[in-house]
Amino acid sequence: MRPGLRSVPELSRALALGELFAADLVEDCLARIDELDGTLNLFLHVDAEGAREAAAASDSRREKGDARSPLDGIPVALKDNIAVRGMPTTCASRVLEGFVPLSDATAVARLRAAGAVLVGKTNLDEFAMGSSNEHSAFGPSRNPHDAERVPGGSSGGSCAAVACGMVPLAYGSDTGGSVRLPAAFCGVVGVKPGYGRVSRSGLVAFASSLDQIAPTARTVEGAALGLAAVAGADPADATALSAPPPCAEAASPVERPSLAGLTLGILDSPEDAEADSVVAERFAESVARLESLGARTVRVSLPNAGHALSAYYVIASAEASSNLSRYDGVRYGRAARGASSPDELIAATRGAGFGDEVKRRVMIGTHALSAGYREAFYERAQAVRELIRDDFARAFAAVDLLVSPTAATTAFPLGERLSDPLSMYRTDALTIPASLAGIPAMSVPCPTAPGELPAGLQILAPPLGEDGMLRAAAALECETGPAPAPALAVEGGS
Repeated sequence: MRPGLRSVPELSRALALGELFAADLVEDCLARIDELDGTLNLFLHVDAEGAREAAAASDSRREKGDARSPLDGIPVALKDNIAVRGMPTTCASRVLEGFVPLSDATAVARLRAAGAVLVGKTNLDEFAMGSSNEHSAFGPSRNPHDAERVPGGSSGGSCAAVACGMVPLAYGSDTGGSVRLPAAFCGVVGVKPGYGRVSRSGLVAFASSLDQIAPTARTVEGAALGLAAVAGADPADATALSAPPPCAEAASPVERPSLAGLTLGILDSPEDAEADSVVAERFAESVARLESLGARTVRVSLPNAGHALSAYYVIASAEASSNLSRYDGVRYGRAARGASSPDELIAATRGAGFGDEVKRRVMIGTHALSAGYREAFYERAQAVRELIRDDFARAFAAVDLLVSPTAATTAFPLGERLSDPLSMYRTDALTIPASLAGIPAMSVPCPTAPGELPAGLQILAPPLGEDGMLRAAAALECETGPAPAPALAVEGGS
């Protein structure tokens, strides 16, 4: 198996034992990007020279016995809404073309301190607003399992890059499902930590009360190592929690996994998010595997989950309207030329710089916050959010974890939902409730045969419950194994 398709823990052990050098690992990842990215369009920027220098430095540290962490020498990609010093950060938007940050996001600084090798920036829906990775100013990303299908969004570039072995670990952001959904569509693990677990400093804001930086990897333990490396308090972000960060050891494989004593709640789906027959079958098989490991299951209903989608799109759009108001061509954003007044400059900059989906959400959010409508829309949506938090609190008083499909379908064809925004928005119906409540949630692949499109099992945990969530996911993975790599990624390599 080519190195890029091996898991983060496997690569970390091989590097530690001297069976593999970081320089060789990086060359394999760069070669895989060269081979496949012309078809898949997953990277917006590749820093080959910087990655080679960082890999050489990692090998030098290991030779001296000074490896910094399990991620020392591991190639990493970052969604292009996370600031990396010296690399472009475009958010897949024309309005930020040419912008290069002078400092790292806190999560990136922690990855550098851990010795990780930063390879480049991945494609996304513009400003992380989308569920398919088709709303990028630089063209859609494609699913490596079927290049005529979407990888999911908005972190489709990161999840697909992991799935096809361009990098073993990547980071996206998850606002309403933006890592979990593409993880399900691409057959990898995606973890949305609870709100505040990872600093948002240096993450370009979409919806500030919802955004979280989130890792994706081929295995649960790999994703857990990625989360542990970046989690923790940060004086630069007042919302970052001071609680001890999640423990990667919670996801370590064991010879005989057991979930005895664990009670799992099987979430009833909202009416507009019933799983199709393929996803329902795979979800049922995953639940049966969890039961075979000793877990007890009960049905759980969230009474207000049916209102989550509407509440989310009001809240997220309102916050986006506020956050994106800074892109006016004066304070931020590439200024349009030829304007004769400040108002013309702002209108021309946003008109040329923002894509249709961003404009749509900004307009929705501006309306929801406008005089005479704020109480009817925004404040009512926030009240629904509190009801959903209460629903989860009652559920977790009776069960340890909750499970559901991550998405109601497998990856859909490119272009299928572009002309129907409401259909696209419903793609997130199963992931949004956890985002509104700020609780941890993750997607782990359901069992599939080679050649089948992946589907995801979503596991949700109570606040600060990442360790238990990761432990259950790791137990399931021990039974089923990681999802098969896409055929496109293994052809010609072993």
